[in-house]
Amino acid sequence: MFRKMLMGLAITAVVSAAGAAVWVGNGSAQAAEEMFFGDDADVAFAERLWRELAATRLVGPNALTSRPYEGVEPHGAILVTLQGDLAIAEDTGGEHTGAVIVKYNYKGESVSVSSVADNPDLNLAAVTVMFRRAEGYDSENLDWFWAKYSSDGSLQTNPQGVRMAGRIGKNPQDACIACHKFAPGDDYVFLNDQLAR
Repeated sequence: MFRKMLMGLAITAVVSAAGAAVWVGNGSAQAAEEMFFGDDADVAFAERLWRELAATRLVGPNALTSRPYEGVEPHGAILVTLQGDLAIAEDTGGEHTGAVIVKYNYKGESVSVSSVADNPDLNLAAVTVMFRRAEGYDSENLDWFWAKYSSDGSLQTNPQGVRMAGRIGKNPQDACIACHKFAPGDDYVFLNDQLAR
């Protein structure tokens, strides 16, 4: 019985040094799929990004704020969004200034526009960020880098334990890119159409 149970378990993914995830079931490879987010380079960039966001007061204990508004899933019932430009060191060297959108995501049974306005730390579920990296990062998806942080700047993970930073949802699944590519204005942004190329 125990042996049958072990044989029925599937290893979710094994990531090779080349960055490919191999889906395995009952010990045999079933399919290979490139990992588009959550690797060490994505995490390192996300950490630099959080530091720059904090330095410009877009996140952290001294962060600027804006008027809360009603949101939708998967982000949350109430949202606060900040938008601007941010300069950050790129992996390839040099500095790049790109558009940045920081969204505070609030969830909970008692969350409301007034409760978030009165106490922005209460019911904060995540801070999601879109940052437009240098041209060529992900041209197919307008070079957006996506990250999902906890309020302390640590990256949240998906149900498989992969850190949420990079080209999240580039694979056809219910995630950042898969949803945002349908935003009006051809800029992957639902809030406005200011960032179309």
